[in-house]
Amino acid sequence: MYVSIRDCLLAETFPTLAEGLRELDVESVEIELTRDFKVAAFDAKGRVRLATDEDAEAYGRQLRALGVHPCSFLTARDFSVGEPGDNVAWVARAMELAAILGMTNIRIDSAMSRERELDFETRVNLFAAGLGGALARTGGLTVALAIENHGFQGNNLAFLLNVFHRVGSNRIGATLDTGNFYWRGYPLSEVYGILRLLAPYAKHTHLKNIRYPEEVRETVREAGWEYGKYVCPLDEGDIDHERVVGMLRDAGYEGDLCIEDESLGKCATPEERAAVLHRDVAHVRAIRDRLT
Repeated sequence: MYVSIRDCLLAETFPTLAEGLRELDVESVEIELTRDFKVAAFDAKGRVRLATDEDAEAYGRQLRALGVHPCSFLTARDFSVGEPGDNVAWVARAMELAAILGMTNIRIDSAMSRERELDFETRVNLFAAGLGGALARTGGLTVALAIENHGFQGNNLAFLLNVFHRVGSNRIGATLDTGNFYWRGYPLSEVYGILRLLAPYAKHTHLKNIRYPEEVRETVREAGWEYGKYVCPLDEGDIDHERVVGMLRDAGYEGDLCIEDESLGKCATPEERAAVLHRDVAHVRAIRDRLT
């Protein structure tokens, strides 16, 4: 296992993404891929468009020259709207670009705008058909689809397991977010139980933490309850990441441990943000070193 970080955390903290990675002594990064196939520049502000394979190859050469290892694309595609063929084509193209850059997976957002109006079976069918179609179009690739437990729908174990089962491919699995089930309102002990069941499906991760008052940790809460108030750095929260990383190790996971610290919004200055990220990196690296 190795430490990685989301590009957006670097962009909001350091002059450039490359400078942020160097300061944190982290090489691996998850890169957002926008709907029009744009990605962040690493040696300057702004974005570049990966319109062609050649664009992606040039971008990859630049990343290698900077000592940057791209581990995953962060993508979002709403399978409950639009033409199904367009959604399949977009995901397949994202996978092709990821392969050019040497990525092992792309993060798939499980949220859909119509998720509260469609019944369970319809939602599973839409998601499975979209992802299965993308896999069929990219049969020569090894890039996996890693569904994040995100939002109302994605933080439902039955939904995730049914999609995995329906697609039935070893190229589909989870972007296992360590904080989102807790955000969704599950009691802390139940969160560990869910993460243990999903660990064998992990292809990628997001690490975040929340520090709730002791009296509510084992209660069922409304989704997102007081999240902005209680989200915290990785080393301060209720979720024991050493326990979670141990579950991943025991399940045979060898991928990245991707920092997604959403408490940075509480920091008043870039210097404060950088200090928190340094703590996050040290915390995750120490856990990794103890367990591997």
